[in-house]
Amino acid sequence: LALLCSSATAVVLLKWLGHRRVQQKMEEARRTRDLALERMEKTAHKFKQENPGTQTAHILSLTMVELAEKLKEGSLSPESVLYSYVGKVKALEVTREVNCVTDFIHGCEDQLQKLKKQKEKGLLYGIPVSLQDHPLLPIPKGHVSSGGMVKFLGQVKEEDSVIVQVLKSQGAIPFVKTNIPQTMINYDCSNLIFGQTLNPLNHQKSPGGSSGGEGALISGGGSILGIGSDVAGSIRLPSSFCGLCGLKPTGNRIRYVPTSVLFFLLLSVVLAVTGMLGPMARDVDSLALCMKALLCEEMFRLDPTVPPLPFDEQVYTSSKPLRIGYYEGDGYFQPSPSMKRAVQQTRKLLQDAGHTLVPFAPPKIDYMVDELFTRGIFSDGAAHLVDCFKGDIVDPNLKSQFNTYRLPTLMKRILAIILKPIVSVWMSLLCYRKSSRWKSFHAYCTEFIAKWRKLRLDVILCPALGPAFNHGYAGKLFAATSYTNLYNVLNFPAGVVPVSTVTRADEEELKHYRGHYGDPWDKRLKEAVEGAVGLPVAVQCVALPWQEELCLRFMKEVETLAH
Repeated sequence: LALLCSSATAVVLLKWLGHRRVQQKMEEARRTRDLALERMEKTAHKFKQENPGTQTAHILSLTMVELAEKLKEGSLSPESVLYSYVGKVKALEVTREVNCVTDFIHGCEDQLQKLKKQKEKGLLYGIPVSLQDHPLLPIPKGHVSSGGMVKFLGQVKEEDSVIVQVLKSQGAIPFVKTNIPQTMINYDCSNLIFGQTLNPLNHQKSPGGSSGGEGALISGGGSILGIGSDVAGSIRLPSSFCGLCGLKPTGNRIRYVPTSVLFFLLLSVVLAVTGMLGPMARDVDSLALCMKALLCEEMFRLDPTVPPLPFDEQVYTSSKPLRIGYYEGDGYFQPSPSMKRAVQQTRKLLQDAGHTLVPFAPPKIDYMVDELFTRGIFSDGAAHLVDCFKGDIVDPNLKSQFNTYRLPTLMKRILAIILKPIVSVWMSLLCYRKSSRWKSFHAYCTEFIAKWRKLRLDVILCPALGPAFNHGYAGKLFAATSYTNLYNVLNFPAGVVPVSTVTRADEEELKHYRGHYGDPWDKRLKEAVEGAVGLPVAVQCVALPWQEELCLRFMKEVETLAH
């Protein structure tokens, strides 16, 4: 008995020590972040004292295209622009209010000096850029990116990633990194290291995720261009929630983020769904300028896996009438009233502008979500995702998902039998099944394109999930990403554009929302989006693979007509 008690005490002590080590690492990371923010504040204050005539308000009011023109012609200096945005992050307390910045990239001051020596001014000369805090994405040299996980703290990046090198070669200045949800498998924006990021438009709402810190910072006026990642909607969802424009390109068009690498260190599992990097900004022209800058010889030289396809300006600026497929709901998750209305109003605007609108329904949407997307991500029954939390603490916003993932396979099978339609399907999908899904992906994509071709479509207009969720609901509504994850499965370029705001009529109609199944997820969506009057509502614009310019041209048309 004494031996048993001693063993139990030892186990408890080891767990306590492990938990304490995790807490200490998180506290150290927060101290490092706070010191970085103090340095930002001091740097901006020093510049303001030395340059009292800087027209900060004017600089911050310019669009990115206007800013780029003034920087190139020399009427504005890169220093004045950078420190105006650094000051904005602190002066108007964007970060303090919504908790979106995780690090100040101190190398931005060195980049300023290098710009003075560059013979040619790149397309992004002097433009400050914010970067998502992702462990395998655009991490600048000398910095750590945690992915919201303690295991990544202390792993300092030894060199700039390809996209950071290309941004710098075009004259951009990466200056801050932004918050993300733990593991980035959630579309909220919270982790136990840096805490919860709030939506700057309404602090009771989530900014979305996984690029939620980007969405909050840009929407709050603290950045003019951001780079995020998207494996199920992680660029498009924060853009929708925060009233921004965001583009998910074809997987290999910029700098491919192979999902086998994207989550290799994090999840140790090969995913069949395509993830990629993309830009987020306040308007479509900013996205187009960013894409034009990234699709350059330096990108093609540094990464030979990127097809050498420069940006086609002629396609982007074309005024040729489009043949547009559209749908108001995907048949899997009933859209909120404002989502549906946004598509209806945009469809009418496009028709009145001379475009042809054709009804379209995504084929076999249940099969796509259940078999291709969900099984593609959780092909091992989420075993490796659960395993990656060893030595870490689960964020409360992820616990609902995590507790489901870690159930024994037998329990998942039993629950799949006794629960209602979607929940039972979800449970069964989290059971391990050894199989190759590549042929299934190809077959579905072929069927989708065949339907597209039969209707002679140029692009598709469809809903973007929204409006912004109340805190705590994203982790309980993973299935609601069907509107965005479809185009990760297909690997089509897709972007979102804000076109309206939630009305009181939308809110009243929401009271009668029932969903397709009347199951717990349908009930949660109603709870998630309520109380959103005045918040932005977006639509999603889609094109075929490698047609980012056409997708952006369509987005620009929607933006122009809506505003």
